[in-house]
Amino acid sequence: MADDKTKHEAANDPGEPAADAAQAAEANDKAAGDRGGDDRGGDERDETARLAEEVAMLKDQLLRALAETENLRRRSQREREDAVRYAAVPLIKDLIGVADNLRRALDSISEEAAAGSEQVRTLRDGIAMTEKELLSIFERHGIKRIDPVGERLDPHNHEAMFEIPDPSAESGTVLQVLSPGYRLHDRLLRPAQVGVAKGGPAPKADPEGGARRGAEDAPTAGTRAPGAGGDDGNTSEAAPGAAKDAPGSRYDTRA
Repeated sequence: MADDKTKHEAANDPGEPAADAAQAAEANDKAAGDRGGDDRGGDERDETARLAEEVAMLKDQLLRALAETENLRRRSQREREDAVRYAAVPLIKDLIGVADNLRRALDSISEEAAAGSEQVRTLRDGIAMTEKELLSIFERHGIKRIDPVGERLDPHNHEAMFEIPDPSAESGTVLQVLSPGYRLHDRLLRPAQVGVAKGGPAPKADPEGGARRGAEDAPTAGTRAPGAGGDDGNTSEAAPGAAKDAPGSRYDTRA
């Protein structure tokens, strides 16, 4: 009788099913929380990867912008330096014409005329002193005169105007200078206008072992130095024919 009463009380006790339901709900909430935590962790990892990629892209853009800015700064600085370095080029080209005329004036006075007249000799000495002072000023300001008599023709600094038949000189050797060239620092202002030997022996090999051009490859008349400033409006340059007809010029090395 007592056992039946106990079973009946247990069956009619509402507290035990409620406790089971609460435990089940708690287990479900915990499982849902675990699933939500996994989702949030995945989202955080995706966000971290996206931010890292964005940071790398921005860093690359920054480095490129800095490199471009540095290149622009260097280019601007070089252009400013060149503008200052070569600002006097137009004036120097005009003064080169003055130097040419002084040399022609000296060449026009023969030794016999200077010896026979005190006035002519004084005039010649004055012109020579003026030319010397002008060339000294050129030298002080980085202007180099190119006077290549006896040298191999250099197309970067010389302009071949005509050829001189001379079997005793190597082909391509400068035998006569019509007008000297000039260079300011590393910029060619005017190439030297020259006459070159033709018909002589082939050039010898250079000291480095490279073969130099032979007689068949010797530059012909009219060869200009690349990038030369010969067309500068200077009308004081001698005509090629004048130099050919003046074997007594100081630039003529023929016997």
